[in-house]
Amino acid sequence: MDPVPQTRPQTAPALRRAPVQQRSAERLARILDACAVLLDETGYERLSTRAVAVRAGVPIGSVYRFFGNKRAMVAALALRNLDRYAERVSERLAATPLLDAHGAIDGVLDEFIAMKRTVPGFALVDFGVPAALPGEASDSTPGSTPGNTSDEASGTEGDTIGDGDSEGEGDGEGGSRGEAEDPNRLVAERICALLATHLGRPADEELHRKVLVGVETADALVRLAFRADPAGDPALVDETRLLLHAYLGPSLS
Repeated sequence: MDPVPQTRPQTAPALRRAPVQQRSAERLARILDACAVLLDETGYERLSTRAVAVRAGVPIGSVYRFFGNKRAMVAALALRNLDRYAERVSERLAATPLLDAHGAIDGVLDEFIAMKRTVPGFALVDFGVPAALPGEASDSTPGSTPGNTSDEASGTEGDTIGDGDSEGEGDGEGGSRGEAEDPNRLVAERICALLATHLGRPADEELHRKVLVGVETADALVRLAFRADPAGDPALVDETRLLLHAYLGPSLS
C-alpha cells in the first residue's frame, strides 16, 4: 500500500534544537528511550534530567541541548508515542483484508491497548504530559530554561551545554507544539485522517466530531480498565469496544 501521509511524523517535537546529524538523532532517541524506562521505574515526580542522562549514557549537556527541563523531555516522548501509534494503526489497517468499520475501530483500540501493555513509559505518559507539579514550570516549549526544581540538575544552561557535546545541531529551534495543545485533539486528528484514508470516507466535520468524542470516551474507559487491572481489565476493554462500535460504526460504514 502506498505510504499514508498522516502516519509520518507531523507533530513538531518540543525540542530546543532539532537534530541534524545522524549521531545527534541517535542520541536524542537514546535520551527518550531512557526517559520512558525511568518513567516506569520512578514515576514522573522522581524523574530527573540527570538520571535520564546517566541511563542514556550521554552528558547532561546533551539533554539540555534538546530540552529545557524534564517536562519538555516528556512532552517530546508523548509526541513520539503519537507518531509511533499512528504508524502501528496504519500498518494494522493496511494489513486487514476486507477492512470494515468495526475492523478499523478494533485496530485503533487494540493498538492503543497493546502500547499501554508493552511500550515503556506509555502507561504513565501516552500522548500527553502529567499535570505540573507544585513549583514546576508548566512551559515545555523550546525557549524555556532548565528548571530549578530539586529534581533538575543544578546550574545554568551555559554551564551544562559546554561539556564537549559540541556537534552541530543547527541554530533553529524546534517546534513549539507540545502540552499547550490538547493531546486528545491531536490523537483524534491523526485517527480521523487514518480512518478516512483506509475506509475511503471523507474526513469531514462530522467525522472529526465523532472521532473526537470517541477518543475522549475511549481514553476515560481505558484508564478505568487499567486502574482496575494493571494489564487492562478485559471486561472493561470489551465494553469500550462495544461502545465504540455502536457510536462510530454507523459513521464509518
